Amino acid sequence: MGRKWNNIKNKKASKDASNSKIYAKFGIEIYVAAKKGEPDPEANRALKVVLERAKTYNVPKAIIDRALDKAKGSGEENYVELRYEGFGPNGSMIIVDTLTNNVNRTAASVRAAFSKNGGNMGVNGSVAYMFDAAAVIGLTGKSVDDVIELLLDKDVDVRDVVEEDESVVVYADPEQFHAVQDAIKSMGVTEFTVAELTMIPQNYVELPEEALPSFEKIIDALDDLEDVQQVYHNVELPEEDED
Repeated sequence: MGRKWNNIKNKKASKDASNSKIYAKFGIEIYVAAKKGEPDPEANRALKVVLERAKTYNVPKAIIDRALDKAKGSGEENYVELRYEGFGPNGSMIIVDTLTNNVNRTAASVRAAFSKNGGNMGVNGSVAYMFDAAAVIGLTGKSVDDVIELLLDKDVDVRDVVEEDESVVVYADPEQFHAVQDAIKSMGVTEFTVAELTMIPQNYVELPEEALPSFEKIIDALDDLEDVQQVYHNVELPEEDED
């Protein structure tokens, strides 16, 4: 289980280095979620998930409010959710989730990020079947036993509850995201170290040292694209890259 949390942490740490890009991406994601239903998180569960995720990235309230106001007003931009799948060096697998208002631009940009850095695109389904969708909720200040007892008492089904890197981490099916968070909040927890809907690989691979630079270039190039919201992969990154 530790590998799962470490990879999420690595991804988040890399994004923290370019907050303005992350905030812009969250602005679009909040706008799209709000336009799909009510711009009220209590009435729109998809929007509530995005806003909970935004908290863990410290997205400023001004950006959140601007996106919600745009959705409530005359904002008529149409975004499409698209998933791309591909391969890095040594058969490493990568999933790219995007939100775009220009499909041709996004497809060309994602393809270029792969091809120019030693990777290649795959067809739909060529990679995703090796990953499982999951909700991942992390917290501090409570023990694993406390959280397990609480979830049992609240009758919330989860896949696992473990201690990793000084956090208690709960893995659950995506549809249990709100149930897990609501249960934990009832313990007095108000902040989460991670609150993600993610794709977790069924198996991890370790790349030889000489292949890591090429792999990291692919991931960095994808993360830098304005239309890319999430990048998932099955590479176990070296311990020294976690800081």
